[in-house]
Amino acid sequence: MRAHPVASRVLVAALLVGALGGCSTIKGWFGGKKADEKPTEPAELIDITPTVSVAKLWSANAGKGEGRLGLQQTPVVDGGRVYAAAVEGGVRAFDLQTGKQVWQYKSDLRFSGGPGAGQGLVVVGTLDGQVVALDATTGAEKWQAKVPNEVVAAPAVGPENVFVRSNDGRVTAFSNATGERRWFWTNELPSLTVRGNAPVLVGPGVLFVGSDDGTLTALSANDGREMWTQAVGTPEGRSELERMADVDGAPVLEGTTVYATSFKKETVAIEGPSGRPLWTRDNGGAGGLAVTSGAVLVSDPSGTVWALDKYSGGALWSNTTLARRSLTAPTVHGDYAVVGDYDGYLHWMKTDNGEVVARARVGGKAVRGKPVVADGILLVQDVEGGLTAFGFK
Repeated sequence: MRAHPVASRVLVAALLVGALGGCSTIKGWFGGKKADEKPTEPAELIDITPTVSVAKLWSANAGKGEGRLGLQQTPVVDGGRVYAAAVEGGVRAFDLQTGKQVWQYKSDLRFSGGPGAGQGLVVVGTLDGQVVALDATTGAEKWQAKVPNEVVAAPAVGPENVFVRSNDGRVTAFSNATGERRWFWTNELPSLTVRGNAPVLVGPGVLFVGSDDGTLTALSANDGREMWTQAVGTPEGRSELERMADVDGAPVLEGTTVYATSFKKETVAIEGPSGRPLWTRDNGGAGGLAVTSGAVLVSDPSGTVWALDKYSGGALWSNTTLARRSLTAPTVHGDYAVVGDYDGYLHWMKTDNGEVVARARVGGKAVRGKPVVADGILLVQDVEGGLTAFGFK
C-alpha cells in the first residue's frame, strides 16, 4: 500500500480555503451585484426578514482550535454532556443546558477532528496517530492505542468496539474495554485528496466507510470483512485535481437506506443491506449531508444549498445566496436547515423552500465543522476553539 502524502492534503486544503474562503467584509445588508464586484469573492449577505428568533444560550472555550489545519472539528453530545477536543488544550466536557465545564483532560497531545462518544467512553485521535479513550463521567484515561497515521475524523463507538479512521485509508477496530486491536481494513488512496476524512458510520452489525477514492464501503463490524462497495463520486478528469472525488462527510443511515455525498458533486441513496444504488443526483459536496422527513440537504462547493427528494433524488429547491462562503454541511434544527460559513455566520433556512429566515454570528472566526443538534440545542465549534450553543426563543 502506498504511503499517502500528507503534504498533498495540506496543499489542497490551502488551495480550497484560498479559493472559497475569501476575506471580504459585509458592506451592506441588501444588495445585488456592483460594477467592481469580483465573481470569486464570497457573496455579500443580503437583508433578511427574520421569521424565527434564535438566541445564543451559552459559549465556552474548548482550547486552541484547528486554525488553518482543515480538521473540521465538531463537538459530540451524549448523556446530556457536550464533549469537545482542541489541537492544544486537551478534551473537555460541558453541561449541554448551561455550558458549565464538567471536566478537562489535560494533555500535550495535539487532538484532531472531534471526539466520539458512547458506551461510557469519549474517544479522540491525534495528529500523530494516538487514540485516547476517556471515562465519559470523570474524564479519567481508560486506555491509549496507536494507528499508523493522523486521525482527522471522530472515532465511532459501537456496542463492543471503537472504530478509528486514520488518514492513510485504514479503519481499525479496538476493544471498548481494553483498547486491544481487533482488526483493521485498508483502502488504497489516490495521490491527491481533499483535506479531511468521513467518520465511520455504525449500523446494526455493519460499518459504512466513505473513502477518498469516491466510494462507500460496508464492512462487517465483527471482523472488518468487506460486504460491498459502491461509487458515490466518479473520479473522472485529465488531472489528479479534476479526479478528486472524496467522500469526506459522514454518511447518514435512515431505516435501511444510506445517503452519501462527494466532492465530485454527486449524492447517492444506497440500499444498506445489499449495496444496491437507489438514485444518484449531480448535486453534492465533500462536507456531508442531512436528512429530513422528505428531503436530503446538501451544500455544494460553490455555496449552493440543495434539497433533494429523499425517495427520487429530484431537486426540490436550491439557495444560491451564500455563494462562495465556504459553507459547512447542513444540519437540521427543528423545521430549519442550518449551515455555517467562513466568516462565523450561521444561517437558518426553511426546509420546505430554502428561504433564509434567521442569522446569527458566533464570532469572526470560520466555522468548518458541521453544526450539531441535541435536545433542541444547536452547537458549533469555530476554528479557534470557541464552542457556542443556540436555541429558539
